[in-house]
Amino acid sequence: MSLKWISVLLLLQLSCYFSPGSAGKVLVWPTEYSHWINMKTILDELVQRGHEVSVLTSSASILVDPNKPSAIKFEMYPTYLKKHDFEIFFGKVIDKWTYDLPKSTFWTYFSQLQELFWEYSDCIEKLCKDAVLNKKLITKLQDSRFDVVLADAVGPCGELLAEILKIPLVYSLRFIPGHKTEKYSGGLPFPPSYVPVVMSELSDQMTFMERVKNMIYVIYFDFWFQTFNEKKWDQFYSKVLGRPTTLFELMGKAEMWLIRTYWDFEFPRPLLPNFEFVGGLHCKPTKPLPKEMEEFAQSSGENGIVVFTLGSMVRNMTEERANVIASALAQIPQKVIWRFDGKKPDALGPNIRLYKWIPQNDLLGHPKTKAFITHGGTNGIYEAIYHGIPMVGIPLFADQPDNIVHMKAKGAAVSLDFSTMSSTDLLNALKTVINDPSYKENAMKLSRIHHDQPVKPLDRAVFWIEFVMRHKGAKHLRPASHDLNWFQYHSLDVIGFLLACVATAIFTITKCCLICCQKFSRTEKKEKRE
Repeated sequence: MSLKWISVLLLLQLSCYFSPGSAGKVLVWPTEYSHWINMKTILDELVQRGHEVSVLTSSASILVDPNKPSAIKFEMYPTYLKKHDFEIFFGKVIDKWTYDLPKSTFWTYFSQLQELFWEYSDCIEKLCKDAVLNKKLITKLQDSRFDVVLADAVGPCGELLAEILKIPLVYSLRFIPGHKTEKYSGGLPFPPSYVPVVMSELSDQMTFMERVKNMIYVIYFDFWFQTFNEKKWDQFYSKVLGRPTTLFELMGKAEMWLIRTYWDFEFPRPLLPNFEFVGGLHCKPTKPLPKEMEEFAQSSGENGIVVFTLGSMVRNMTEERANVIASALAQIPQKVIWRFDGKKPDALGPNIRLYKWIPQNDLLGHPKTKAFITHGGTNGIYEAIYHGIPMVGIPLFADQPDNIVHMKAKGAAVSLDFSTMSSTDLLNALKTVINDPSYKENAMKLSRIHHDQPVKPLDRAVFWIEFVMRHKGAKHLRPASHDLNWFQYHSLDVIGFLLACVATAIFTITKCCLICCQKFSRTEKKEKRE
């Protein structure tokens, strides 16, 4: 068959695949920063496959810019929050979490952390109210007849929109502190004997005392710690729907949970059929570096380069910390490309280049790259896994300490404390991951695991969204645990019944034995008298 006819057939197949009849309509409730970057990758792919994607965003959104040319539609609604104030709020939360929380004291740390989460919860609640109480907006959304809601579970409201619009819900999620949402809303089992609680900074290979620590975390997160102000959300949702309900009840109606990790990152643990790992869906092959950056990388010779970034949200690094880092980097033979936005450190060496922005994925995939110094964000870690680059982790907040613990447990990273590390600590950590071949070998092992999947993570994420749209949900994947209360789930009613049966049997047998003994005793006494 000629090349011309092959091209015609391929075009016909594509036109059938993207025909209007097979396309769906997706409503998106997004969150900010790395969460939005990750979700946008899914949305771009959905658009490429012919689906209509509408992002519901407030006028205060930081990253979601509806004014930029895009195939994605943006439905902007007004809110009393100002974009500038919203950005300042996030900055304050991150700065306090990074620099001010007393990590040495468990109760104080988590009580203050809960206060931060409740501030965030109140902020998201205001955005949610401005959306769902906007009758004109809701009417427009109802008339649009969407097929599915895609939401990030870390920012509530998507589940309420799905309930109001009476359409299926799909979650995109990395984690919520303590796994409480996944556990109680998703029904996901978390055996504390070998599944470490998020934020416990434990691996699955726990000593006895670490299992004690993990159990304490489980109890604390289950009974005391609340990521969201659940009482306020429950009252709000009940008022909007006109019936008693709870945040967790509506979240529990999600058809699919797309978890942004994979077995290259996770420790083995039980899963449910409506939970799918899609970690690294944003990763892609490298593109050429900018000319000046490529020349700098090539000038490193056999020593190679080190890529360094602490992410886009950390902006208030003190001069003292910056100089500690710069002093260590100046002592290594490698060239360093450092994403840094602030006053130039005095200790900066000639082997270091500062950039306000770097093409992180392209640098990590560059053949000269020897190590990655990272704060431990999931997106950055997955790019390092994708390209097989060992890491020096300097975690700051959120899931970052746990992410680095995972990489350390798998032998692909060394961990440092941002507040206490010295120049010597950072220098030794870099020498270790660069000169000890085991770190590169382990990073490459994780990379091979990541690439050795029957379906790419992005394709898997999109498949399940399309699956939910095609079948109007995925109820057949929903575990029966959702229909059980806490007492029934743990079989406490059954255990109580069986214990009662055993106790009754023991009581009956004992009573019969006593009666028999009494009768035998009376007969024996009677015979003696006679």
